[in-house]
Amino acid sequence: MQNISRRACLAQLAAVTSLPLISSAFTAEAVSDVRCTVLLRSGWQTVNIGDIAHTPGVLQLMQDYLPNVEVVLWSNALDRGVREMLLANYPQLKIVSGHVRADGKFSNEELQQAFDQADFLLHGSGPSVVAARDVDSWRKETGKPYGILGVTISAGGEAASRKLTPQLQSLLEGADFVFTREEKSLQNIKEAGVTGPYLGFAPDGTFHLKLKKSEATQAFIKEYDLEPRKFIVCVPRLRYTPYHKIRKTGLESKEIARREAVNEAHAEEDHAKLRAAIIAWVRKTGGKAVLCPEMTYQVEIMRPLLFDPLPEDVKKNVVLHENYWITDDAATLYADAAAVISCECHSPIIAAAVGTPCMYLHQPEDGIKGNMWRDVGLSAWYFPIEETSGDDIAAATLKIAADFPAAKKRIDDTVAGIETNYAENFQEIAELLQKAASS
Repeated sequence: MQNISRRACLAQLAAVTSLPLISSAFTAEAVSDVRCTVLLRSGWQTVNIGDIAHTPGVLQLMQDYLPNVEVVLWSNALDRGVREMLLANYPQLKIVSGHVRADGKFSNEELQQAFDQADFLLHGSGPSVVAARDVDSWRKETGKPYGILGVTISAGGEAASRKLTPQLQSLLEGADFVFTREEKSLQNIKEAGVTGPYLGFAPDGTFHLKLKKSEATQAFIKEYDLEPRKFIVCVPRLRYTPYHKIRKTGLESKEIARREAVNEAHAEEDHAKLRAAIIAWVRKTGGKAVLCPEMTYQVEIMRPLLFDPLPEDVKKNVVLHENYWITDDAATLYADAAAVISCECHSPIIAAAVGTPCMYLHQPEDGIKGNMWRDVGLSAWYFPIEETSGDDIAAATLKIAADFPAAKKRIDDTVAGIETNYAENFQEIAELLQKAASS
């Protein structure tokens, strides 16, 4: 399935905007009528549907809880059809790109105007304060307030998140609020002595994702005769994302070699556990399994690590989605699945957002963000991969098959709890935005 061509231009927006939303049953209600302009710094990369998902998740949070706030998106990651997807879902959204140079000059007039007109800068959800440099530019150039929502703060640094440095601590302390997406991150900044901002826990903004259905994925579902709730989705992952094959990273050759060795050492044992779930599901239910990527590089590893080693009687019920896609495509498929089982973090979060049971097989190299699953009440579907057997994953999969209504209720109750958290936190955010708008 090729979807880049279908996103080639905005002429197709009219067809896309007529499609229904994919979302959970929970309906958010406005918590404030505060009016101001927020510059949302979000959009980290497009090689990962999770990094794409942060932006529409937070946009939807703002739209639902603070509907009178005008949001201007500042993003430099709009390729692969992401701009078109965002505008299809948020037709009135104003988007600016670019950066502020070290001398304080702006790369374009539109960004400078956004700095002038916005009352507040919000750094959106992500694996760290990804755009710390941009937030610092806002602080220096405007002196206006800013806040940080739904991020990981690692005390010592890890593959997925930056270390809590004195510079980052200063940035955090200058914020009006800092909400971390795990209780562990919140603990990290408190233990570091961060004082000044309102501190709290707010799960990843992707949990609030609501996107229009993807026509391309609906065609894929029809092509492979995927019946609603009669198939599972499985997502692979290597221990370390091979970013050195995707872009310039600055990693030394010795570190690249170390990461590749770790990947090779664990690839088979990790994915054998996913295969156990596939085999159990197909043989017990007669249903299908779909293998799909969360990141671009996973298109190449799905077949050798997941499909090829499967028994022949199972392979006939397994479908490969062998092209990279973006977030609305994935959400459309996940919404029809019986379960999403993933070694990546954000496919299960997207599944939760669309009301589908989900399991996260957390690899230690993926950092502390796995703690979020326990924090939101999904411990039963959280599997640290080195403490988990293939039989464990298979048993959990078959338990969903045996009583899907119970599994569905679990995920819906979890999302409702997350929404309660969002509503409470946005009350606090609204008060701070009101203060910013009045100053």
